[in-house]
Amino acid sequence: MTSGTTPGLTRFNTSADSEALAALHEVCSSSAWGSKILAQRPYTTAEALFLASDAAMAELTAEDLAEAMEGHPPIGRPKEGDATSTREQSGMAGSSAELKAEMLELNLAYQERFGHVFLICATGRTGEQMRDAVKDRIGNSPEQEREIVRTELGKINRIRLTRLVEEESAA
Repeated sequence: MTSGTTPGLTRFNTSADSEALAALHEVCSSSAWGSKILAQRPYTTAEALFLASDAAMAELTAEDLAEAMEGHPPIGRPKEGDATSTREQSGMAGSSAELKAEMLELNLAYQERFGHVFLICATGRTGEQMRDAVKDRIGNSPEQEREIVRTELGKINRIRLTRLVEEESAA
């Protein structure tokens, strides 16, 4: 990505607050995160937006993180009709029925342990890599896992913000 302003970043900077907030909600469903990003407009570069996103993510409370996670479906079950969810979880699409069933069991066990979906930046990961990650992380303490989730959400937000600022025209 170039350091200059893109048409998508210009559109984001100049759109009405309600439109910008709706776009931010598509990136991350935490209202606290979205409000912090919105309040700092305009951004001179995409990198400035990414840094603001990282800073806002670092400040989220446990409740804010829970709200952010509500926008993410379980791995292996992308939201029906949601192109973003389907694209991000494409690594599970070609997985065997056995792996999908194992992932469902692991997702349920993880959710039972932590009270929320297993969250990972799935972009570019295979089904096996995601399965191995949930197996590795299920033994974490809730505090450890909350910080891993915060990091993973930050990665997802950057990917989604990149798509937002690189779009040539409004969707």
